[in-house]
Amino acid sequence: MIITYAQIDGFKNLSGISFEPDPKYNIIVGQNAQGKTNLLEAMWIMSGCKSFRGSKEKDYICLSGNKMTSKIKVRDSVREQKIEFEMFRSQNMPKQIHLNGVKQKGARALFDVFKCIAFIPDDVDIIKGSPEKRRSFIDMAASQLDPVFVLHLNKHNVVMNQRNALLKGIMQGTSKPDILDIWDRQASREGAVISYMRNEYISRINRICGELYKTISGGEELLEIEYKSNVYRSEDFERPCGEEAVEQYYRKIRDNEEYDIRTGSTHVGVNRDEIAIKINGVSARDYGSQGQIKSAALVMKLAQAEIFMKRSKEAPVVFLDDVMGELDEKRQRFIFDMIKDMQVFLTTPNEGALLPEIKGKVMRISGGKLIDEQDDISSYRE
Repeated sequence: MIITYAQIDGFKNLSGISFEPDPKYNIIVGQNAQGKTNLLEAMWIMSGCKSFRGSKEKDYICLSGNKMTSKIKVRDSVREQKIEFEMFRSQNMPKQIHLNGVKQKGARALFDVFKCIAFIPDDVDIIKGSPEKRRSFIDMAASQLDPVFVLHLNKHNVVMNQRNALLKGIMQGTSKPDILDIWDRQASREGAVISYMRNEYISRINRICGELYKTISGGEELLEIEYKSNVYRSEDFERPCGEEAVEQYYRKIRDNEEYDIRTGSTHVGVNRDEIAIKINGVSARDYGSQGQIKSAALVMKLAQAEIFMKRSKEAPVVFLDDVMGELDEKRQRFIFDMIKDMQVFLTTPNEGALLPEIKGKVMRISGGKLIDEQDDISSYRE
C-alpha cells in the first residue's frame, strides 16, 4: 500500500500543501515547530485512528482559520482510492468524510482502506507508561486487523459510562441498584469478546517480538509479552468465547458489586487489564534500561507492521517521526532492514544523521509550507 497524492490545508499550521510522494522514502526536513509532525498527523487521521499525538479533533483547525481539509489517494494491489477529511470551526457544520466521493457516517470505513503505522519518540510509554497505554496500543493494533474490534470497544465504553454513572447514583442514594444487572450483562458480553481478541493478538505479537528482540540484542536477551486479564486465567482462553466465558465475566463483576457501589466506579473487567512486558523474565517497565526500553518499544511497533503484512498481504505505510536521529546506527539499520519494502515518511531536523541507504524524495518544510522538493537526498548530504 502506498500514498500516491496528498493535499492538506488549514490543518494546524499547514497551508497549501500538495505533493506526490515517492513510493519508497519521503524525507521531511525542517526545524522544530515548522510542521513536520503536523504533516504526518494530517495523513494519519485518514486511517480512521485517533491522532498518534493525542490531539483532539477541535484542535485540527488552525487557530486563525475556519476550515481544514486533508485529502490523500492510496493505492493497494487492487485499486486506487481517494479519502477526504474536512472540518469546520462552526458547530453547525460537522466534519465531512468522503471515500471515493461517497460521504461516510464516520471514520470506521477508513480502517479497511488506509493502513499505516507510526513510530514516535513517545512510543517508549508503551513500555514504561501506565497500563492504559499498553491496552490502547494493543487495541489499536488489533483493530487494524479486524475493524469489528472497534465496535466492541466503543460499545463497551458506552456501557461502562452508563454503569459508572449508575454506581455513583446508587452511592449517593439517587438511583436504585435493581437495574445494575442490565449493564452488568452487557458489560460481560462485550468484555468477554474484547478479552479474547486481546489475548489472540498478544499471542501473535509475543512470538514475533521475541524473535525480533533476540536479533536486536545480539541473541543475549529475551523479550516476553503476556496478557494479564482481570477476569480470565491463561488456561481459560483454551475454550471458545461462548456463553460459559460470558458467564464467568458476569460472575466476576457481580462478586465485586458491593465494592463498586461504595466507590462509585467499576474495578474489574477489561478496563483493568495489564499487559506484562518482560526482558529476561524481569519487568521492563520497572527494571529495563533506557536502551532496553527503546528497543522493546521499537520491536513492538515493527511486530505490529509484520503481523499486518502477514494478515493482509499488503505492506502498511510507515511514519517515522523524529525517530531515526535518536537511534544509534545499529538500531537505524535494524529498522531499515524491516521496512525496506514499505513506503516510508520520515521527519528529521538533520538529514545528515540518516543512513546513506535512505534515498528518496526530500521535502523541506518551514512555517507550515513546503519550500523545496527534490527527488534525491544526495545533494543535501554534500
